[in-house]
Amino acid sequence: MEIKRVSEWKNQMEPVLSSKVDELKQMGYSRTSQEEVWKCLVKKVWKGDPQKRLHQIVEDILHLGSTIYLSYLTVEAYQDDDLLASIAALTENDDWNENG
Repeated sequence: MEIKRVSEWKNQMEPVLSSKVDELKQMGYSRTSQEEVWKCLVKKVWKGDPQKRLHQIVEDILHLGSTIYLSYLTVEAYQDDDLLASIAALTENDDWNENG
């Protein structure tokens, strides 16, 4: 059995990712996409780009639980909020400096 980095298997995983997206959408995650599921696996399950066999990648995708996916979405949302807050703070400081 061939071993590759998970990123090398990504193109072949489209049908499996599609199936997982359908499952998550049925559970109420209406904005789920194949890319979001893949990013979740990279960050939460694989923690990078390890080497795996094809069947291991398929298994990881199909066994991705909603709690892990929800945890990923929550962290991503907080990071986005922090980024937006940081940008707003910098913008406010720029306005103050220009007017002050």
